[in-house]
Amino acid sequence: MASNPHMELDPTYDHYDYPTTSPENKPGHPGHTTKEQDAAVHQLRMLLEKDGLKKNLDTLTLLRFLRARKFDVPLSKKMFEDCEKWRSTFGGGVDNLTRTFVYKEKPQIQAYYPQYYHKTDREGRPIYIESMGKIDLTAMRKITTDERMLQNLVVEYEKLADPRLPACSRKVGSLLETCCTIFDMKGVGLMKAPEVYGYLQSASGVSQNYYPERLGKLYIINAPWGFSSVFSVVKRFLDPVTVAKIHVLGSSYQKELFGQVPKENLPKALGGECSCPGGCELSDEGPWRDPQWTKPAAWEKDDIPATESHTGEGDIPATESHTGEGMPAGNGNGHGEQQVLDGQKAPAY
Repeated sequence: MASNPHMELDPTYDHYDYPTTSPENKPGHPGHTTKEQDAAVHQLRMLLEKDGLKKNLDTLTLLRFLRARKFDVPLSKKMFEDCEKWRSTFGGGVDNLTRTFVYKEKPQIQAYYPQYYHKTDREGRPIYIESMGKIDLTAMRKITTDERMLQNLVVEYEKLADPRLPACSRKVGSLLETCCTIFDMKGVGLMKAPEVYGYLQSASGVSQNYYPERLGKLYIINAPWGFSSVFSVVKRFLDPVTVAKIHVLGSSYQKELFGQVPKENLPKALGGECSCPGGCELSDEGPWRDPQWTKPAAWEKDDIPATESHTGEGDIPATESHTGEGMPAGNGNGHGEQQVLDGQKAPAY
């Protein structure tokens, strides 16, 4: 277990093999907690144990749920319990789904909606990219089902938590819990906008309810005409911490984006210098693929062969919006006026 003199760890649950101190000195973040916040972790864990819950009670996880609810223990407890109930049933159980799901149609789907992790930003966090201008739901539904798209969304969230973020944390030497997300809106015109925004809205419930505190920075590039005006209204309902994470940029985005993402780590399609063999969209290049930094994920340790059994039909369209937050959609806010990108209650993520 990693030692951390600035945060109380629990030997029963905290078995980390990567750094546990956040690089940013922010209240409530690992390594920068107050005694009162440490007490909230203990209280939350005790209440959950009393209700018979035993899984995912490690300190880093509980801190994310507490931050998502402003350290309100009853609200955090409700959020966590709802999450565990969902995890036990979705796709036959999220833990098993992560081990067994095979998204064999991914290369075909990428042609109609590129969504992928690719290398790291200047702070060492995974970069997640979506190109929304290519979305073609009709074509996608000829290749796969909405249910499989949603299952893939969840599996990729699980792989972000382990092994991607732990590998990045080992490489930089401090705890990384979030992503740098890039949404490319190029090609999202007025005719396509309702379809694109509605599609993103469908997946945002998963991120806001079950994967809190995963958004580091969000760059919306090539934003279409009128988007900034819509967002200026929406951000009134967002927590100021969330607003600070979001950067809405037009076609002249390169200078600001390159301040966060090295050119050599950004695909050529977005103005960078990277051209991975076989395409950046399918490379999954990053520290999580480097034996020096990655280790087997916890969900890999049970010897269950991968299958293609998770093919259930569903009626919930979903994407790989791995922000850990909600997304602006439709009216500029994927969850209505009281639902937001980074979870306060208007939910906090």
